Amino acid sequence: MAIDPKLLEILVCPVDKTPLELIDLPPEICRRLVDHFRPQFKDEEPEIHQGLCSREGRVYPIVSDIPVMLVDEALSLEEVQAAKS
Repeated sequence: MAIDPKLLEILVCPVDKTPLELIDLPPEICRRLVDHFRPQFKDEEPEIHQGLCSREGRVYPIVSDIPVMLVDEALSLEEVQAAKS
């Protein structure tokens, strides 16, 4: 299941209020995020493959089809790009 396109149209970065772009996250980042969010999931494994990127370079993970729009949980775009190389 993917994020609803209508939801993507209305979501903005909570800091700078800019639109967000859907991006694929590298496997290394996905594994790290799964480990981070696992304690919050009792009977299932969290699924993380994509994130929402702001123009200012904040990447908000999408965890089991739910965008985590908390600034403290955001990654930097530089961190995501470094993991791709």
